[in-house]
Amino acid sequence: MTAPLALPFPMPDTTELARAYRELNMAVNGDDATKKKIGDPGLLPRPWDPPTCNKPALRAELWVWLDAVVTWFNHEYVWDPAAGMIPPCWPQHPHLVHEIAVLADQRRRAALDPTSSSLEEWHRYGAPNFLDRMRKRMKNGCDEHHQAWPAQGRFERHIGRVAKSARGAVFAST
Repeated sequence: MTAPLALPFPMPDTTELARAYRELNMAVNGDDATKKKIGDPGLLPRPWDPPTCNKPALRAELWVWLDAVVTWFNHEYVWDPAAGMIPPCWPQHPHLVHEIAVLADQRRRAALDPTSSSLEEWHRYGAPNFLDRMRKRMKNGCDEHHQAWPAQGRFERHIGRVAKSARGAVFAST
């Protein structure tokens, strides 16, 4: 048996993820009765925005799917690791979690498009722009070992009492 020329994109076909995408689709494309039954679509979990996936089973399926997407992406799209391999510690970087979820969802949507237009757009804009942003933010920070958040000290000063009071004074004076 010969190996495929390219590995297939891992579609989110687990129970909770499939339900989340089905409900989102019905919220947009369903009849009035279905839309009414679903309620406010803004309250539905959106897998491209992980903090909206609050149910433990959905969240677990989302992490498994995103990990499969990262593994697939690194295998299928990264020839030169210096060009931008997603590091194995990606779940420890909130900015990467947010970005990977959108990248995965856009690729999922491209797989559902009956034409090649969405996939071309993903190849032309989605994947390269993701890699550029990741390289700029990560630099070589996690090439061999995970590094703690470099901006943690500055962020802690930002949320500290002194900085909050100073911002509050500016807001109050305007």
